[in-house]
Amino acid sequence: MKKITFSVLGPGLLFAGAAIGVSHLVQATKAGAEYGFGLIWALLLAHLFKYPFFKFGPKYAAATGESLLDGYKKLGKGYLLLYFIVNIITMFVIQTAVTIVTASLASQLFGITNNLVLWSVILLTTILSILWIGKYQLLDKLMKYIILSLTISTIIAVSIAIFKNETTYNFIQFFPKEALEISFLIAFLGWMPAPLDISVWHSLWTIEKSKNTAEKITVKKSEFDFNIGYFGTLILGICFMILGTLVLYKTGTKFATTGIGFATQLINIYTQTLGESFKLIIGIAAFTTMLSTTITTLDASPRAMEKASFLLFKNKGKLNYWFWILFLVIGTYIILQFFLNNMATLVKIATIFSFLTAPIFAFLNYRLITSKFTPKEFQPNLFIKVLSWLGILFLLIFSFWFISTLF
Repeated sequence: MKKITFSVLGPGLLFAGAAIGVSHLVQATKAGAEYGFGLIWALLLAHLFKYPFFKFGPKYAAATGESLLDGYKKLGKGYLLLYFIVNIITMFVIQTAVTIVTASLASQLFGITNNLVLWSVILLTTILSILWIGKYQLLDKLMKYIILSLTISTIIAVSIAIFKNETTYNFIQFFPKEALEISFLIAFLGWMPAPLDISVWHSLWTIEKSKNTAEKITVKKSEFDFNIGYFGTLILGICFMILGTLVLYKTGTKFATTGIGFATQLINIYTQTLGESFKLIIGIAAFTTMLSTTITTLDASPRAMEKASFLLFKNKGKLNYWFWILFLVIGTYIILQFFLNNMATLVKIATIFSFLTAPIFAFLNYRLITSKFTPKEFQPNLFIKVLSWLGILFLLIFSFWFISTLF
């Protein structure tokens, strides 16, 4: 039997790059800082119940040669239209949010200027150039180095924190009861490891990978690639929770309420606690975490919108990838320039849409992978089917819980 080579890795690492962002750097670290190891159960539960729905994206693509968006259209054009509407509402806000946090970290790490809008423009222009010159092939290669750098720097940071730690911690699990605690738990569960619509991006990257390699992307190879990326996000989520626990738990630190403020505060606290030499390591870990997300979101949203608009409107060459990527960059700049003070409200709107549509996309992915459109031999076994239904139930309960906190 032919061995799976590391050349097949790509879409799974892009998935990891997109997923390992604010959810890990901010949410997982805050979870450790405020509750110690008490929310490990939530981290594991989120990864368990979302696993099938993320997996169905690359699996369907490898099995059929089509993206999930093609599949949604086969199930009903209304489902594809729903995705189009949700994505066009959320993509500008998400891109702006991840870009400004990355810009904040770049300012801390490299200095040069404290103007975050200028740093955002530098980052977006650089990424745009990478995508323009190298297209998917360069993105695929670049992400391997970014994820490797992120993993190594994070593990080094955790190792130093463990070595310098003299406190004993317990692993008693914490179940929130107060309103603020419940609110944090909901956000933590919702964004860990990522919103479910990233499964669409993963299916598109799988198709693109198959076009750019001589090696056939089989279902087995795509599952191997996915598992590397997915379990990598789990391990790094645990790493950031450990960092939060060892350095920040029970310190009485008042945390910034925004992702930008917290990311900046994080580097300063680690530096004060563990020493000036630690600043570069945690800075690289934090910056590469957010850079990977900024790059992948800038590629994935336009890629998804190009495919969706083609399937919906049959346009040829008009609403293409470069139209959408420039549209996204311009929209991001406008939000940065004129609506930065309202980012909290904009992010909340995007969050609500992501939360409420998660059960819908979970159901669509499950229905598609078990439908006549997927070859029988690639449909999930009984265990994955049961886990899928439990996952849909989990997401429904979670969504109703989220709505109840809003009102």
